[in-house]
Amino acid sequence: MSQELMIASRPDFITELLPSARRTALLYHLSYLSLAKFPSLERILRERALETQILFGSSEVLLLKCAATSKNLVSTLLPGLKAAVEKDKSILAIKSLEKARAWITEIVDKVEQMVDRYDKHNQSVASCTSDVIKEKSETEKKLNEVNVAIKKLENDVKQDEEQLKQNSEEIRRIDATMAQLNQELQECIRQASRKRRRLGFFTALVPFVGPLVNAIFGANIDAGLAAKIKALSDQLSQLSTEKSKLRNKEWTIHIRLTTLQLKLASLKIAEGIIPDPIHLKDVQTCLSRIQQILIQIMKFWETVSVMLEALKEETFANEHFIEDSEMKEIFLESITTAQKHWKLFGEACLYAKGIFSLQNKSAYLFLEISPSSLSEKEWQKRYDSVIVELNKISPDPFASKPTAAIAQ
Repeated sequence: MSQELMIASRPDFITELLPSARRTALLYHLSYLSLAKFPSLERILRERALETQILFGSSEVLLLKCAATSKNLVSTLLPGLKAAVEKDKSILAIKSLEKARAWITEIVDKVEQMVDRYDKHNQSVASCTSDVIKEKSETEKKLNEVNVAIKKLENDVKQDEEQLKQNSEEIRRIDATMAQLNQELQECIRQASRKRRRLGFFTALVPFVGPLVNAIFGANIDAGLAAKIKALSDQLSQLSTEKSKLRNKEWTIHIRLTTLQLKLASLKIAEGIIPDPIHLKDVQTCLSRIQQILIQIMKFWETVSVMLEALKEETFANEHFIEDSEMKEIFLESITTAQKHWKLFGEACLYAKGIFSLQNKSAYLFLEISPSSLSEKEWQKRYDSVIVELNKISPDPFASKPTAAIAQ
């Protein structure tokens, strides 16, 4: 039984990272403009935004580390394993694997530290939000009569916020279902690989779902197991499509909601009220999402580490392996295929690193000018410009970039 399955061909955690990073700076910019004529709040927000900029600079370095490690796997580890097998040097192979695990352990430690930094930074942004809310309540006391237009916009905003909440809950439900199905699929893959040497080597070297499933369908495995794998794969593909639609819907609601919030902010500013710090709350959401994605990256590398350890213990600890010409040929083929997938993954990490680099260098230049100093016309021009940029952000920045799917 042989067939190609339509499975996502890119790393989901990198895909979701980029829009969140891009959106964060723009939301800061909107918050900054909303606080025009409130200098103490401007100063607090500027400090938080600069902290975020520094954090993104560190994230850029981390992604570069991921890309460099992928490159080392392609250029050093896998060729080293190939040479060790060709020369019947199991000790050399074991040393190569131990070196790779040391690289990966370093990445896991650095990602863990970065997760903690995002957690502390998000708390400081939450504190900034509280300061804005406190100041807002003071200014509202000065208003005797609320504008009818403000009430209507507030109701529209609430409706969109409820839609967004429902959409997010549906995405979480799909994520939970996909996690369970992925676990079942991984177990089926392990069962299949235990029965075929070729699959066993390939599974140990390639932590990407799509290539693994396609390799299994090309190996004439047990019909019952094959049917189960296909059913799980089909379910995952369907859920992935549903999730993609929900992500697009989420983005549409975000854009519409942002427009409504901007109109509401303009009206409240005209009345002398500080707008709700909704964009700061969105900043917190983006930072939390980035933090969760970093946790996924950490788990991914931990999985790779376990795979390499198993490869060392179950393959190269067996001296008979290097004497079996058929097994050697199968293993060498697996290495060649693994190199291709790791190369694509490294390229995806470099692309994401580039996004963080741009965010770090240019996205926060707006902090150099106080919004209080802007004329009404210039203020509106900047507001409109930020909205245009927000609308340009795609929930799928890899739409034209084929990369390797990650086993999560």
